[in-house]
Amino acid sequence: MEGESVLPAAGDAAAPEVLALAKVVARLRAEVVDLEGVVSMTAVLERAKGVVMARADVSADAAYQLLVDRAAEHRRSVLEECWITLGRAGRGPASAQPWGAGDGAADPAPEPPETDVSAFRTGRYLVDAGRPAGHRQLLADLARGLAGVRTPDEVAELLRAELGEPEDVDAVMIYTVASAGSLELVGQAGAGEATAEQWSHIPPLSGVAALEAIAAGEALWLEDPDRDAEQYLLIGDPPGRWPSRAWLPVPGIGPVTSVVGFFRTRPGAFDARTRTLLRRAVRLCGVPLREDRGPYGLNLPHEDVASVQSVLDAVSGPAVLLTPLRSPSGEVEDYRIDAAAPESLDVAGRSGKELIGRRILETYPTVAGSALWEGYLDTLATGTVYEGEPFVYEEVTAGVPQQSVYSVRAARLGERLVVSWIRHDTSERETRRLAELQRLGNLGWASWNLVTDTITWSDQVYAIFDRDPALGPMKLEELPLHLLAEDLPRLAAAVQRLLADGGAIDHPFRIVTDRGVRHLRIVAEAQADADGSPIEVHGFFQDLTALRDAELALRESERANLVQRGMLTAERALAARLQDTLLPVAQQSLELAGLCVDVAYVPADRGVNVGGDWYSAIELPDRSALFVVGDVAGHGLPAVGTMAQLRFTTKGMTITGSPLPDVLRLLNTLLLHTAGEQPGATATMVMGRYQPWDRRLNWVRAGHLPPLLVRGGSASFLPQPDGTLLGADFDSTYGQDTFDLLPGDHLLMYTDGLVEEPGEDIEAGLDRLAESAVRLLREGRGDSLARSLAALRPGNRDDICVLDIHLPDDA
Repeated sequence: MEGESVLPAAGDAAAPEVLALAKVVARLRAEVVDLEGVVSMTAVLERAKGVVMARADVSADAAYQLLVDRAAEHRRSVLEECWITLGRAGRGPASAQPWGAGDGAADPAPEPPETDVSAFRTGRYLVDAGRPAGHRQLLADLARGLAGVRTPDEVAELLRAELGEPEDVDAVMIYTVASAGSLELVGQAGAGEATAEQWSHIPPLSGVAALEAIAAGEALWLEDPDRDAEQYLLIGDPPGRWPSRAWLPVPGIGPVTSVVGFFRTRPGAFDARTRTLLRRAVRLCGVPLREDRGPYGLNLPHEDVASVQSVLDAVSGPAVLLTPLRSPSGEVEDYRIDAAAPESLDVAGRSGKELIGRRILETYPTVAGSALWEGYLDTLATGTVYEGEPFVYEEVTAGVPQQSVYSVRAARLGERLVVSWIRHDTSERETRRLAELQRLGNLGWASWNLVTDTITWSDQVYAIFDRDPALGPMKLEELPLHLLAEDLPRLAAAVQRLLADGGAIDHPFRIVTDRGVRHLRIVAEAQADADGSPIEVHGFFQDLTALRDAELALRESERANLVQRGMLTAERALAARLQDTLLPVAQQSLELAGLCVDVAYVPADRGVNVGGDWYSAIELPDRSALFVVGDVAGHGLPAVGTMAQLRFTTKGMTITGSPLPDVLRLLNTLLLHTAGEQPGATATMVMGRYQPWDRRLNWVRAGHLPPLLVRGGSASFLPQPDGTLLGADFDSTYGQDTFDLLPGDHLLMYTDGLVEEPGEDIEAGLDRLAESAVRLLREGRGDSLARSLAALRPGNRDDICVLDIHLPDDA
């Protein structure tokens, strides 16, 4: 239960001196607001006079008179003429013709759209601002006349009589929806018998303005005959007899079934005041035009709860409809909420439709036996309106007690109660929350009462516009002074849509402040009166400058990332081609020195870089065979370059007969001396030289994983000789080990991509390799052992290189 109010003031009324002081403060505040508007308009006038003085070479008084004459000539206000003059100055000189000359062919520069400047004129939107006093008298006379009419023809004649002279209404036609969605003319005045007969029945066709107004439930204003003729079927012979016309649906309970058409001899648009007048006139005609002329009693049938809900939906503030739930004896046992206004909010945070269907005692058990409960019973029994004193209500939600102070009012409606309330304890808390929300979101709320012309800004709006709070809120006329010129037309259209048409807007624009250009956003909606005319506007401004800056930075970062990714992709392609050129076939089986060798090389699945895994299997001049598997740290072109160095240097030295430990020492020195070209280049290697004449394998390692020997159905890793990784230390030493191969042996050399898993100890990977190798051999897959092992690693994160060196059983 929530509403916007405060606790009732205690004690007697305010003292006379306090009331007098309040009146003085209110008058001074109004004078300050008026002075601010005068100052803003004076600044625009002085700037325009300066432009005219410079262009026409006249004095200040003559420049002012030229502005006045020009405004009168084009039926504009002086302020609008000033805006147009400044707009022309912003575009530069348009012609050599003296300023103020007539609009002849010698002046080719078109004037800016008038809406760009006139859309920011306050007087266009204020309710009752400048409205003839006769409008009020007219509506009063219309209401008195409607009391005596009985037919739609009489209603139409009365409307024409009252609106004919002040609004140039020449004819009125009233239609109602008939069977199959067609329209029947039920009343008219001024249209003429021939026109009435021709348009007495309108089938449900497209392009019928009256049907469209009924379907949309909104007024339709036809103000441009040429354009309207392209879209609608226009009544009249000829249609140009009435250059402007309007169709207004008749409001009432339930769907709209009637529409009133006003036909004017005056061309041009219906201004905001005339639109409001016509809406109010049609609203007054609602009762005489309804088919059901019976009185509306207070007994509310069950089926009309939906009608009450529709009323509550339009109500400002919290309110619910309670239906009493009675026992068999007729006593009230509880109440059920059958309808609720959108702003109804209880202490637990339930609101609107969430309350419908809940029972009072089930939801608010502490109400039982209270003064509020007794007040409900008394109102239901006697019809007396209950207005209770403020009371404290406590509810425990999620184990946390929450207290609030409420004042409740209950009135009987038929056999039900309409209950409304005010919550007194939310102002300070909600104000603090709202201030924090505005600060965190860099937004501030604003409102404009079009009846009193009162503009209210929150503190954050002043910060957004970089405006001194002492100056008060900005008048509508001032806003264009701060806009970037290219944003003016679009924002003018949005302002017109909001204030003239009552439509909601969500529009970005830019302003210039002492701290630079700011990107702002306005989100606003208009609250309309019963006739659909905007009477108050509320919404918020949000500073999006930081967001725009972040978007620009993100866009620049994305562009840089795309460039970098393109470079990396090109580098990968180059490195892959180089790697393909340097390495032998990725998967193959070959025979060397009486051995069967199965080779598998599988690149990593992820990333744009190429790894540095490599292998070599060649026959040496003395008929022995050399087997090497290496892994260069890093990826990309540097890793491929280091791989090429190691591969060719190893091959060259072993062909010349260098001992294997000497080869590793030289490779270590090579990497250390080229560290200036590739900082920190390191690598691991395992290398073996097989002598077929005695089946002996001499092998060395440089920080590499140990070879796996599978013999007789079991697998074991070879004892490792000394040898640190290449490129780590000048003082590294490398030992050599020797063992003999037996028929049926399989010796596996591999890189770490075959065994490593993230977050797993390397020993677990080695054990898994040994088990897999034995299992595959038992399954008879010895001819493709290397390729089978590599295939067991789907989704590999690193390159895989495997050599299976096999001495056949019949060797």
